[in-house]
Amino acid sequence: MELVWKKYYLDLFFIPLSLFTAAVYHVWLWQKVRSHPLQTNIGIHNAGQRRWVLSMMKDERNGILAVQSMRNILMGLTLMATTSILLSSALAAVLSSSYSIKKPMKEAVMYGGRGDVMMGVKYVTVLVFFLLAFLFYCLSAKLINQVCFLINVRCDAGGATSSYVCDLMEKMSLLHLIGDRLVYTALPLLTWIFGPVMVFACSVFVVLPLLYSVDVVYVPAKMSTVFGEDI
Repeated sequence: MELVWKKYYLDLFFIPLSLFTAAVYHVWLWQKVRSHPLQTNIGIHNAGQRRWVLSMMKDERNGILAVQSMRNILMGLTLMATTSILLSSALAAVLSSSYSIKKPMKEAVMYGGRGDVMMGVKYVTVLVFFLLAFLFYCLSAKLINQVCFLINVRCDAGGATSSYVCDLMEKMSLLHLIGDRLVYTALPLLTWIFGPVMVFACSVFVVLPLLYSVDVVYVPAKMSTVFGEDI
């Protein structure tokens, strides 16, 4: 039992620590968005998106512009969903491949376990993240298709209200965001093939320098008047 622990103790320590780091950051970000939305890129995006939907639905001449914008968002969702399912298929192919293909990957492991069970756990863990990301992208694409129809309905014509369409857009953005964050979490896990230490290093690099610099913004006071409390 002690020998088995020595083989896998790095995996049992660094992998949960990497996932915990990402989880703590996103919990902090969620609280930041709720308390100070205009200090985050997500909050500013949601506020601007709501105002954009309201302006599109007020004037029926903006119908073509609205549909083109929805199409661009849908193309981005399709690209990310396709990438996720392709990576999932590649991981599934490697997982079901013969031993001769897996052997060089086992030899590339610098630290941590190298057994068949551990290699299977590595691939299955990353596979689950990419499959979940694909699921959220598909749900987001479903909502954006619904918005494409409703955004061209005039509010005074007895159709969907602008508030309802704004809520659909916010749900779509949330599902899209969750899919992106699952991919960002899965990418460092791909380096688990070379050892758990690299996973932790990549996770810290993705969370602190990259995601923090993208998510947190400092806007001047005049911008807060543009995105008023009525949003």
